[in-house]
Amino acid sequence: MERMTERVVLITGGGGGIARGIARAFADEGAKLILTDLFPGGMEKTKAMLEQDFGAEVFTYVADGAREEEVKAAIEAGAAHFGKLNVVINNAQASASGLTLVQHSREDFDIAIHSGMYATFFYMKHAYPYLKETHGSVINFASGAGISGKPGQSSYAAAKEGIRGMSRVAANEWGADDINVNVVCPLVMTDKLAQWGKENPEMFQKNLDDIPLGRYGDAEKDIGKVCVFLASYDAKYITGDTIFIQGGVGMKP
Repeated sequence: MERMTERVVLITGGGGGIARGIARAFADEGAKLILTDLFPGGMEKTKAMLEQDFGAEVFTYVADGAREEEVKAAIEAGAAHFGKLNVVINNAQASASGLTLVQHSREDFDIAIHSGMYATFFYMKHAYPYLKETHGSVINFASGAGISGKPGQSSYAAAKEGIRGMSRVAANEWGADDINVNVVCPLVMTDKLAQWGKENPEMFQKNLDDIPLGRYGDAEKDIGKVCVFLASYDAKYITGDTIFIQGGVGMKP
């Protein structure tokens, strides 16, 4: 359908598997991509894949989302390269998982808050002037871990719920500029999850059995396609919302 033709989409954490799947979904719809990441290796692999498989135009920029000046420079460079910016997707996040709340240190919390909540804040803040011009969209990533209070995820959950609150404020403040801001909570298969499943097959199967649709989501076909919809003109009347892409897990009344 190529709903993203001539639209410029920035995706953070561009070297990771989830971001790669999202980028593929947007490239398949004709988007031009700006990828940012702290590490260049995976990001360049994503770029090469998008160019080969879709003939996509891809601009990459190494930036630490926790450093505001680097985020600002990445946005300015990407927007200058393509001449505009239509969509920002804040996907990147690091955290200390598997630690109870009392086991967490200040440093553990700093990792989650700076890589997730602060990075999302910086990307939104510095993308705003460009999104105002294009009546663009923001898609931020949260998690069911924060909504359900999953044990062992206190710093991660705190960062993700902070992102949800900030997104709702932005949706209210930016509505007059015709910028829509939404949040997605995905349940997605990753290389790390697959490896964990091999090491813990019984627990993996138990988790799988709790998913009504009986499978984990695919980064491109499930998560990426929903992001494409939220960034498209079809979804311009949706803002400030949290979209669950979890196969039915944690369904709400």
